[in-house]
Amino acid sequence: MKQYRIPELNKDMGKRVYEYINTLTKPVGSLGRLEELVIQLAEMKNEVFPSVTKPGVLVFAADHGITAEGVSAFPQAVTEQMVRNFLSGGAAINVFSRQIDAMLEIIDIGVTTDIKHNSLVNKKIRYGTANFSQEDAMSREEAEAAIEVGYSQALEMVKRGVQCLILGEMGIGNTTASSAVLAVLSNKDVNSLVGNGTGISSEQYIHKVQVIKQALQQRDPNPDDPIDVLAKVGGLEIAGMTGAMLAAAENRIPVLVDGFICTTAALIAKAISKQVVDYMIISHQSIEPGHEVAITLLGKKPILNLGLRLGEGTGAAIAFPIVQSATLMLKEMATFSSAGISEKE
Repeated sequence: MKQYRIPELNKDMGKRVYEYINTLTKPVGSLGRLEELVIQLAEMKNEVFPSVTKPGVLVFAADHGITAEGVSAFPQAVTEQMVRNFLSGGAAINVFSRQIDAMLEIIDIGVTTDIKHNSLVNKKIRYGTANFSQEDAMSREEAEAAIEVGYSQALEMVKRGVQCLILGEMGIGNTTASSAVLAVLSNKDVNSLVGNGTGISSEQYIHKVQVIKQALQQRDPNPDDPIDVLAKVGGLEIAGMTGAMLAAAENRIPVLVDGFICTTAALIAKAISKQVVDYMIISHQSIEPGHEVAITLLGKKPILNLGLRLGEGTGAAIAFPIVQSATLMLKEMATFSSAGISEKE
């Protein structure tokens, strides 16, 4: 497995920023999480006044063979249809990316059909994963190749000046794959992790749980080998996001982690290189039950809880202005001294 060189956080820079925050024209600690966030950003970026603009959004799209088992409320064809919606600018992530003036790229890393569009980044590893209830989702080599695609695409964005990375995904069936991956990494019962995904019925929910349980017994992924887990029950877009996180961390770029699927990728990235977690900010907590488990395993706390469950990177894009507010608070607020205001006695 490739070795990643992720720099340590600069804790001295964090202390320096903490002390400066306490000179700003406000009671100490009165901006709560914003103060915590900007200290974390300063440690990540090794800068007194860290910036998160311009943000970059990478959306990885791939299909899942497990949809043949009837685990989703939507047919597999919706993956391609939604990719076309992204490319025409009509999806939620397009709206929120425009709102925050983000650089947005859509990457086909494993859609089952060929999509011709000038704006689409074609990095297809294979035409969807295999049905992991019958066979491994992909080969080990394909899982590693998908990670490398994500790594390269994130690196390209960093070279173009992106200061904060938002990762999204599109793939009908990916909550099933993510639940399977999380069950392996958390060693928790599948029942406690599986949600309704795109809106399945109670009967489909029971079936989905059973499909995952049986698949895990048959595939028997090794929890100590993240590539084995990806190859046996994962997804190509999950692997792509994993690689992108590793690239961002190597370059001191903060990653705004989105929902359940993205956080599962974050756990894979952590299993590959533990320090990558230092560069992650959890944007929100979705209503998928597995998401809270995944967030806890990362040792993080979310910024928002809006009952979201869309994916695409939408929750992270919505949270971005809050992170930006933290940096502007530090950069633009006056100090007691500069404003000529008496400090607390």
